[in-house]
Amino acid sequence: MQDEIKVWLEDIEKAIDEINDFLPEPRNFLEFEKDIKTKRAVERNVEIIGEAMSRILKIAPDIKISDSRKIVDTRNRIIHGYDSVSDEVIWLIVVRYLPTLANEIKEIKKEN
Repeated sequence: MQDEIKVWLEDIEKAIDEINDFLPEPRNFLEFEKDIKTKRAVERNVEIIGEAMSRILKIAPDIKISDSRKIVDTRNRIIHGYDSVSDEVIWLIVVRYLPTLANEIKEIKKEN
């Protein structure tokens, strides 16, 4: 695996860790919805994840990461269509998809 890809995988891991730090257990959507600073911090980290994934896909388009294209699309939507991104969408990404992504990143790093 190329060194650049390793760096971007690390960036994704760090962004996921930061999101988890911003949203400690038990997670509460209503609290998240009211906290603009946390929402923006989480959105920023989702953007970082999407940008890192975009860079990875340019070099390794066959990488074994679920929904990798959707991750990039979400980043683009947050940046370019910021007014169409709901709190519910961000919340769904955090609680449903980030745990899977974190596990996949760990597996890829373990294999290489």
